Amino acid sequence: MNANNRRLTGALLIGAVALLLLPWFSLEAGFFSSGWLTSLWSDSSNAPALWQLGEHPWLAIAIALFVLCAACGALPSRMRSRLLLLFSALGVLFLVIEGHAIGYSGWSWVWLENRFGALESGQPAMGAGALLLLTTFLLLFSFALAERGVMKGDAFVVASLVLLTALVSIFVLYPVLSMFVVSVQDVDGSFKPDGLISNIQDPSIWSLSCLSGGTCGTAWRTLWLALMTAAGSTLLGLAFALAATRTPLPFKKALRMLTILPIITPPFVIGLALILLFGRSGVVTEHLAALFSIEPGRWLYGLTGIWIAQVLSFTPIAFLVLIGVVEGVSPSLEEASQTLRANRWRTFSRISLPLMAPGLANAFLISFIESMADFGNPMVLGGSHGVLSTEIFFSVVGAQNDPSRAAVLAMILLCFTLTAFVLQRWWLGGKNFATVTGKGDGGKHLQLPRVLRFGVYGMVIPWGLFTLVIYGMIVVGGFVQSWGLNDALTIAHYVRAFGVSFSDGHLLWSGVAWNSFWTTLEIALIAAPLTAIVGLLTAWLIVRQKFAGRQTFEFLLMLSFAIPGTVIGVSYVMAYNLPPLEITGTALILVACFVFRNMPVGVRGGIAAMSQLDKSLDEASLTLGANSFRTLRKVVLPLLKPAISAALVYAFVRAITSISAVIFLVSAQYNMATSYIVGLVENGEYGVAIAYSTVLIVVMLLIIGLFQWLVGERRLRRVARPVDMLAPPASTSLTQESAV
Repeated sequence: MNANNRRLTGALLIGAVALLLLPWFSLEAGFFSSGWLTSLWSDSSNAPALWQLGEHPWLAIAIALFVLCAACGALPSRMRSRLLLLFSALGVLFLVIEGHAIGYSGWSWVWLENRFGALESGQPAMGAGALLLLTTFLLLFSFALAERGVMKGDAFVVASLVLLTALVSIFVLYPVLSMFVVSVQDVDGSFKPDGLISNIQDPSIWSLSCLSGGTCGTAWRTLWLALMTAAGSTLLGLAFALAATRTPLPFKKALRMLTILPIITPPFVIGLALILLFGRSGVVTEHLAALFSIEPGRWLYGLTGIWIAQVLSFTPIAFLVLIGVVEGVSPSLEEASQTLRANRWRTFSRISLPLMAPGLANAFLISFIESMADFGNPMVLGGSHGVLSTEIFFSVVGAQNDPSRAAVLAMILLCFTLTAFVLQRWWLGGKNFATVTGKGDGGKHLQLPRVLRFGVYGMVIPWGLFTLVIYGMIVVGGFVQSWGLNDALTIAHYVRAFGVSFSDGHLLWSGVAWNSFWTTLEIALIAAPLTAIVGLLTAWLIVRQKFAGRQTFEFLLMLSFAIPGTVIGVSYVMAYNLPPLEITGTALILVACFVFRNMPVGVRGGIAAMSQLDKSLDEASLTLGANSFRTLRKVVLPLLKPAISAALVYAFVRAITSISAVIFLVSAQYNMATSYIVGLVENGEYGVAIAYSTVLIVVMLLIIGLFQWLVGERRLRRVARPVDMLAPPASTSLTQESAV
């Protein structure tokens, strides 16, 4: 049996399992409850596809297409591949169309009922059997393409491309399109744009009365806040990058560590610390009130407070983007400028700063998108000054219960971020910022001009001290009885959150936070490896394979990064709350959200790391008879340990600290830590919220260290072969050593 026949047989066996041994429709108790195993052929709700034919006769078409695919195995290869392409494609189309067309009570759309008449019964959402058969059809389609010579007949590469395209379509494009559809749909599924028109004309969204002293609409308020946050974060991030590379400032390592802290901090914790400092009962507020005999104000609760919290939160991200760009400016160009008698200021402003443009544009874009998507800080500090993210939340879960309004607000938010994304690409497109040419490039970066250096110090040092105070408040806030009312030290908040007791010789997790804590860890530990796998596999396909539409494929992957988390959350709720894929309220929707929301970072990191590996390594492996999968596993991945570690750490941290999308997707059974802490804040339990956040930070640091230890380091060393007295002098060879 050759490789093509083995692959075909394996895929057909998977399809047979889907039709005979797995529940066709989704289960109320969940697939992993395993209760369906005892009633597979006796309970219609748990039954596989063959058992369902009597009540759902349309499933016979899917079974017939699978049988036709199986029959193709006996045909000559050329005819087999052609028919297999046809039948497998029809199988995918049929499952997708019938899943959307038929719902719980019959036809999903009125025009179908008018055309074909009412159905006697509907169908639930797709279950394990239906999804596995859909995967089988996609695999058969991939193997048929490989047999016809696509991608040089490499079945692994073709299958990876097909499956990744399907996953991106399902979990990135489909939810966003569903959001657009919901905004113009009536409750019976008919076209009704009234809600879209009325909401998009709402004056509370577009009002410009702020120009005459009034209040701006939500859209303009959000846009102004995002622009100010992006400008402040980029400026501070650049100041930190310059201080770390172009000044003699002491304690640079400590400064870098300080900038990393906000990244592993839940996004609204900084807002909480600001309340403990500048709120009506805050330390600074009370001292100023006592010193100057003034009434404590509420200036923190509004756009000013949100802006301060967001700049503190997003400056570290801007710094991480800019530090590599600042260090990458060639010293030889600066030396050449000074040789031509330009002073330090002219050299910096005319040579160094323009070459940092890509980093500045990326830092501004990331901070802009993060501000647009931020939910935690506006929720804590916004007061009556709502932004798009909070307005979307209250439209979905508040008393309004207006999905059409939520969809319209999400579309406005998406338009803002995609416009910024396109403008950035247009501005950088066609410009060359390369300074590393492969030639010898020694030298040392010039120190900043004196005035600029002191200006950088004036921003960096106060910000660093302020950050230390903020984190000091976070630590102390968890041990204070009631901030502003009773400053007595206590551990009651930690006991309430993470208390442990014994009863009848059994250990009881009695703390109120344990349930969400274990759920968060479980989902983050599942999502992080999947994110790394999908991201690095995608990077390998983009860098190492040549195929039509590669740039479009890469753009679609990066699109999920440009879409704010708030939009992702709303679109997931609207797309997966009804058949064909009903996963709202389950752990699966949280895992899918984290994987495809954070995947672009793994892709970019993988592309950067893989671009440094010579293609001759892959070619040598393939020449020696290894297939592409073995080459990827044995040659490429061991050399990508830094990228793997970075993807794991980022995915894990983001899964724990994310709030903008998670707040829409959690349920009573699967409640994430960030959502639970927001609930504590809303109830005024600041001490418990800060105690929980502090424990999360410590746990993240420990697990990040564990990830780095498990992945290990990539070490390249030269090993001298033993010298034979009668042989020519031994040459050295480059050997990889893994430290695990």
